[in-house]
Amino acid sequence: MLTIALPKGRIMEEAGELLVKAGLISEGVKEGRKLIIERPEDNLNFILAKPTDVPVYVHYGVADIGIVGKDVLLESEENLYELMDLKIALCRLSLCGQEGKNGGIWRQMPKVATKYPKMASSYFQEKGRQVEIIKLNGSVELAPILGLSDFIVDIVSTGQTLKENGLCELEKIADISSRLIANQATYHLKNGEIEEFIAKLEAVLP
Repeated sequence: MLTIALPKGRIMEEAGELLVKAGLISEGVKEGRKLIIERPEDNLNFILAKPTDVPVYVHYGVADIGIVGKDVLLESEENLYELMDLKIALCRLSLCGQEGKNGGIWRQMPKVATKYPKMASSYFQEKGRQVEIIKLNGSVELAPILGLSDFIVDIVSTGQTLKENGLCELEKIADISSRLIANQATYHLKNGEIEEFIAKLEAVLP
């Protein structure tokens, strides 16, 4: 039996649909008060976790495998195997700012608010731009509105949240999708089960 860590929210819903399509589960996983869902009929257990906690559960072997956004994976410091791109929960990490207020801002050292300091720092270093990174844990759109930062680096899907807060997308940093990850020791111990899991997913991916 495999134990899978799933992030709550959009990824969990899309991952559930993918697992059903692949014939790995009989019905999707629904988010509720129950955080551990046993599916003996599918030979699977699910742990429903905060997205940033999924790599931790997998790293420490509480979960054998997990599904997590590439953004979370790049910020994580856990040693994991990234097994495949599931091509779900597609979005992008972008540099965003207030509409009409970005001209000439690069003449000084701007402040950039983000939930993704590692990815943001790497991006600006590659560009040769000096910035001050401000780490926030949520609602980064508030930062430029309140004067805390000049820009934000955040995940963008439709861009509607940006628009509603007077912000616009300036530069795309990276395309983001969800990945299947595995605990390194478990991958070798349960190689047959995990490879069979992967094969069924690959069969239904475009």
